[in-house]
Amino acid sequence: MILKVLLVLGVIGIVYFMFIKKKPIQKKTDIQKKKDDKLQSNDMVACSTCGTYSELSETIISSNKYYCSDECVDKA
Repeated sequence: MILKVLLVLGVIGIVYFMFIKKKPIQKKTDIQKKKDDKLQSNDMVACSTCGTYSELSETIISSNKYYCSDECVDKA
């Protein structure tokens, strides 16, 4: 009798922990938030002169501004 009760409680416990109990939501830390805010090489930025969007890896940075080509740098 006691063995049957323990078996039923064990099965109920297994079902509870596997299917019913919700896992805690992991919150982002401040370091992860700052890491997500940084620009990546495939992000698109606007040229300061003509407004054309190009990938960050293909832009020219001059005076902390993004330019799409040497012509736009010369115009500025």
